[in-house]
Amino acid sequence: MVLAHVAIGGWLLRARTASWDVPLRVAIFPIAADGSPRTREHVDGLTADRFEAIEAWFAEEGRRYGVRLVRPVDVQLAKPLVAIPPAPPFGGHALEIMFWSLQLRWWVWQHADTEGPAPHVKLFLVYHDPRLTSAVPHSVGLREGMVGVVHVYADRGQTAENLVVATHELLHTLGATDKYDPATNLPSFPDGYAEPARGPGVAQDFAEIMAGRTPVSPGRAEMPPGLDATLVGTLTAREIGWGR
Repeated sequence: MVLAHVAIGGWLLRARTASWDVPLRVAIFPIAADGSPRTREHVDGLTADRFEAIEAWFAEEGRRYGVRLVRPVDVQLAKPLVAIPPAPPFGGHALEIMFWSLQLRWWVWQHADTEGPAPHVKLFLVYHDPRLTSAVPHSVGLREGMVGVVHVYADRGQTAENLVVATHELLHTLGATDKYDPATNLPSFPDGYAEPARGPGVAQDFAEIMAGRTPVSPGRAEMPPGLDATLVGTLTAREIGWGR
């Protein structure tokens, strides 16, 4: 009964947002991952304008695919949370992953309250002090429940890169799939190339957002410096309901 309720609720939520008739409401919940004063200061100092680039990026990319909404995505900054979401069982069995998914949605129900209209998507940005953590945990975005857990750095200089990761996971919650080879992290051709007409192995000016990296030479790709250096590819657009 619980699984049926979750499945039906998730299907109805996805159906309401897939048509892009109304702006997608996205709530961002910042969380300090460690006890660092630097992390706490960064989280407490976050303001809504820090995330406006996500709204502008969706508006620009949506226009390229015929989305009529002036503001396809409306980002709301929620109050910081103290609790940390349960970690996913990477490499776990299907039943373990399913159980974790239910745990996460139960955790969201307990902690993710917002004021005003209920958000369609909830993103939990877990901030880490870069002086304490050289590599953050893997981020995840779930279409089921439309929830994302995004691990980022508590450094103002990393804001642009943080927004790239957050937008990538946000698109996962809308049904977009990864466009890179998990063994090498290199963009897959052609769907992982922003400009596939140039051919495989040819340097690109932009990164396909779901590939996450810009091909710069054969066998080498770099993280884009910000959202303005990324594009939505044709397959990603179809997956999220654009250009149909």
